[in-house]
Amino acid sequence: MLQIILFAPQIPPNTGNIIRLCANSGAKLHLIKPLGFSIDEKSCRRAGLDYKSLTDVVTHENWRLCKKMLSNRKIWAITKFGKQRYDTAKYAPDDVLLFGSEINGLPDEIKNEFTDSDKLYLPMQADSRSLNLSNSVAICLYEAWRQNSFVGSENIQ
Repeated sequence: MLQIILFAPQIPPNTGNIIRLCANSGAKLHLIKPLGFSIDEKSCRRAGLDYKSLTDVVTHENWRLCKKMLSNRKIWAITKFGKQRYDTAKYAPDDVLLFGSEINGLPDEIKNEFTDSDKLYLPMQADSRSLNLSNSVAICLYEAWRQNSFVGSENIQ
């Protein structure tokens, strides 16, 4: 099962959309505090929290505890400072995709824990600042899932 980590997400609808995405793809979601909202906020619920019962969402107090829980898995850091394009990575079915907050991205101390080959980026136009977090998660998650033959999908042909 692919897994997603959101480090200190700040915008409730993004997290709600990602919960819904995880529910529909079979991925597990990890949220690392501090969160910029209550997981029960109406705006988060409207954007997908009603899918929470269909997916596994785990909240962690900090990066260290989350990393320890996932220590037996390959973690890819998704950052605009990555050196490898997201679609050139070779994903295994139990890999983890780590994303930073919408406002600050991943802190340098976390980015520095990863080798250049483990930091992935999504291509953008030169004058673009960033992509929306939930869009970025969807793009990367579906590429990883595609590489693993959409395991668990009822629509496999």
